[in-house]
Amino acid sequence: MSSVEAEMEPLTSGASNRIIPVVKAMRASLIFIYTFFLSFLFFILPRRRRLSSSAGPPSPKKHLRRRWRVRDEEDTCRRRALAEDVGMGRHQGCFRWTTFIFYGVTNNALFCRSWFPLADHVKGILIIIHGLNEHSGRYADFARQLTSCNFGVYAMDWIGHGGSDGLHGYVPSLDHVVADTGAFLEKIRSENPGIPCFLFGHSTGGAVVLKAATHPHIGVMVEGIILTSPALRVKPAHPIVGAVAPFFSLVAPRFQFKGANKRGIPVSRDPAALVAKYSDPLVYTGPIRVRTGHEILRISSYLMRNFNSVTVPFFVLHGTADKVTDPLASQDLYDKATSQFKDIKLYDGFLHDLLFEPEREEIAQDIINWMEKRLFTI
Repeated sequence: MSSVEAEMEPLTSGASNRIIPVVKAMRASLIFIYTFFLSFLFFILPRRRRLSSSAGPPSPKKHLRRRWRVRDEEDTCRRRALAEDVGMGRHQGCFRWTTFIFYGVTNNALFCRSWFPLADHVKGILIIIHGLNEHSGRYADFARQLTSCNFGVYAMDWIGHGGSDGLHGYVPSLDHVVADTGAFLEKIRSENPGIPCFLFGHSTGGAVVLKAATHPHIGVMVEGIILTSPALRVKPAHPIVGAVAPFFSLVAPRFQFKGANKRGIPVSRDPAALVAKYSDPLVYTGPIRVRTGHEILRISSYLMRNFNSVTVPFFVLHGTADKVTDPLASQDLYDKATSQFKDIKLYDGFLHDLLFEPEREEIAQDIINWMEKRLFTI
């Protein structure tokens, strides 16, 4: 075992392992729940029972909102500056790249990147939707490999991620991320008429892409979707989580459960990849926020109930040793989806972050081969 491996503490990312510790905090927090319940009742009391004055000082609630807004703006400016400095991949002279801002459905500024081959001929375009807590810049080497095969690449940071607006690690609505994905796809198609487009999503990003593709107006715009380690079966460790998560997400959406941190199951068998990920200031490694966790549970539950409504062509890839998301759920998706063009590949012994495993280039080539096979059929 190398010295790097010996000194490494187990690290993790993704959805499920960050949600499981939530139940431990909840079961030990009945008084906490009761206190928030009373606070909730207070906040929904009629306005006539509150002390207010238009000429007086701002209410504590408005003051808190102002503080949140200032903190969000400062956090966004810091992250956006860091995002602009992220390298766009090795051998930058072999492709052209750019960064830009796209305004989402809620008018939030979303930080985006693109990579294109120098050659005029582009076979297709892949749009990358990253996973929970990471950012689009991590996929620069994957984009380089795609451009070497004459594919163009776009990538978008979610709200609260990378260089985009919002508090770091806070996702108020995954439905908004789904809608932003559809709007981003529509923009790219309008700017690149006649070029086939594919959507790619990793982990929770895979859940976002899959839900987006089930919307008819989005599904018709893509030739297929690629999902790596999708978060399709994320369940709470105890029924109490499902019962109180909606309540907590309303009264304390930004609250962080201190028991849910980055310690846990490794996501790559490459120690250097783990060090790079968790030393990256644009990767959120803090405790999961309540609303974010609830949104993951909600989208996972929706998708599990609707596998048979999936008709879009897709390729799902999963490591059999993944302990963050469930490879059996990917198999269920493949078995139950009614898509006429679908494929699955399970990598024996591989972990969660497939494109950061030691065999990352072979996995990327599997994705490229699938897209080329799909293009041959249309």
